[in-house]
Amino acid sequence: MSIKVEDYFDRDTFKKMKAFADQKETPFVVIDTQTISRAYDQLGNCFPFAKVYYAVKANPAVEIIDVLKDKGSNFDIASIYELDKVMGQGVGPERISYGNTIKKARDVRYFYEKGVRMYATDSEADLRNIAKAAPGSKIYVRILTEGSNSADWPLSRKFGCNPDMALDLLILAKQLGLVPYGISFHVGSQQRDIDVWDAAIAKVKVIFERLKEEDDITLQMINMGGGFPANYIAKTNDLETYAEEITRFLKEDFGDELPEIILEPGRSLIANAGILVSEVVLVARKSRTAVERWVYTDVGKFSGLIETMDESIKFPIWTEKKGEMEEVIIAGPTCDSADIMYENYKYGLPLNLAIGDRLYWLSTGAYTTSYSAVEFNGFPPLKAFYL
Repeated sequence: MSIKVEDYFDRDTFKKMKAFADQKETPFVVIDTQTISRAYDQLGNCFPFAKVYYAVKANPAVEIIDVLKDKGSNFDIASIYELDKVMGQGVGPERISYGNTIKKARDVRYFYEKGVRMYATDSEADLRNIAKAAPGSKIYVRILTEGSNSADWPLSRKFGCNPDMALDLLILAKQLGLVPYGISFHVGSQQRDIDVWDAAIAKVKVIFERLKEEDDITLQMINMGGGFPANYIAKTNDLETYAEEITRFLKEDFGDELPEIILEPGRSLIANAGILVSEVVLVARKSRTAVERWVYTDVGKFSGLIETMDESIKFPIWTEKKGEMEEVIIAGPTCDSADIMYENYKYGLPLNLAIGDRLYWLSTGAYTTSYSAVEFNGFPPLKAFYL
């Protein structure tokens, strides 16, 4: 397997990032903010009828928040800490949604006192907490969806409720003095099967109709979450194809008068903007006759690459070394046997790869710095630079 940089970056952008990276000590990630800006524009062109709420958990750097704030983005927030960071950059509460369905009542109150008026929920206990701590606020209920088999990073088990419970919660929301505002779903991160949006939107349509006909509740919003792809090893359709199909699904169910549509992209906005740079610490074999080499790097699962868990996300890896390729096992530097990134999926790296050589992990702008451990084995968190 030989990675071609031009499949992931335009040459000028990569040259700029590499020139910067060559002056820094590994490991670190370098992120090009202009790439993020272009990705935001592309999303807006593909979904001109939708509001974008950036999923801050993907990368909470103030440099990214500032770029997206100036582009007009809204923000999907998961904690009081993200809230403080985003509002600290001058984002008003009207551009914020509290999208985490698992939250303390005192945190809901904190959001409410800061002026936030839109909240996600998927359970009665949480809904009652919101009614007490954030009276009169808008509520949207997250439903369970299929799609875990075709998403690289599934999100369908921990969050959401079945449609019947969603109906009950929205009726209860009205009784509690809240505003039953909409329905949300997430088909899974790095979702490859576009048809799963069709099934999810159809479920939403049924909920909209039943509430209006049976309970005189008119919902106004569909939050379709994220799921749009980044550019990893396994190719996906381009964003334009996703948009064409999803727009068709929406219009088939809702006609030309669509409700308010919200998107919550994270990975698709920023992953392609990042390059994680690591150094080879050791190359070894386990016996005299072992066929496979082990390549150990100074970055691993606990320093930004947790999404290699179960080898779910397969990052493109590029090196300047050329020549004959050989399958390798790639592992991190910590004294934890779980710190193996790729063993079953066979990466090929040059036979002449040696200690001190650099590996460039492409499409690593999302979920690297935000997943990096604080001090496992004493290693510091992953450094990040923004160009």
